[in-house]
Amino acid sequence: MLRLKNVSRRFANGYLALDGIDLAVDRGEIVGIVGGSGCGKSTLLRLVAGLDHPTGGAVELDGAPVEGPRLDIGVVFQEPRLMPWLTIRDNVAFGLSHLGRAERDALVEGALARVGLAGFAKALPRQLSGGMAQRAALARALVAKPGVLLLDEPFSALDALIRMDLQEHLLHVWASEPAGERPTLILVTHDIEEALVLSDRVVVMRGNPGRVHGQYRVDLPRANRRSHSDFPAVRERLLEELRAASRPREPGETSRGGVTTARPLAPAF
Repeated sequence: MLRLKNVSRRFANGYLALDGIDLAVDRGEIVGIVGGSGCGKSTLLRLVAGLDHPTGGAVELDGAPVEGPRLDIGVVFQEPRLMPWLTIRDNVAFGLSHLGRAERDALVEGALARVGLAGFAKALPRQLSGGMAQRAALARALVAKPGVLLLDEPFSALDALIRMDLQEHLLHVWASEPAGERPTLILVTHDIEEALVLSDRVVVMRGNPGRVHGQYRVDLPRANRRSHSDFPAVRERLLEELRAASRPREPGETSRGGVTTARPLAPAF
């Protein structure tokens, strides 16, 4: 289990980006994080990835503190960030230099097959489309079989059709793992529909400082979620929560912090 315990992050200039974040994410759960620009979504993801450190509280994975980057936590960024001078195979294998050649090759071949790029192992990044490059970045994140996969707006730079295709492909890759071995996915996105299509639970954040406004379960069948008759109404409910989280606070109003219980995200509460 991944746990954030009363996490805060204050920068050197005094700005309080996050305050009082309490969040627990079960193994194999998909959690979407939405909120207005500047509410601390990406800062939160960097703390979970070990790329930054909280100034208060703790981030723990299976009871152990996250104190730096680790192989069991993978990250996919908005841009593929592939090294242009390396082949796709070598990009995916880059973090596996500690393994023997045979084991490394087997892991890379498996990761490329999982994202549909087995035939492009010898290609250079410039020879791939944007969607294929992002698949390669996903393979690089998955190759070490991380327990947690962090996605920081991974499809936002792609056009609508490719974005939908990769959303479905990500779910397929996740679901293809045995039930007890599926990675935990944490998705930061500005796209409400993407959060609803992919997530078991959506966390809405508000800013100044960044806190959890509310948590909401997506109680729609995953198989036909996007086309479900209740989907437009559920999307509108999430949009209402996002508007509430984004409005300026009244004088004297305090931000809701601490533990929040996930409520069903349905057409009517």
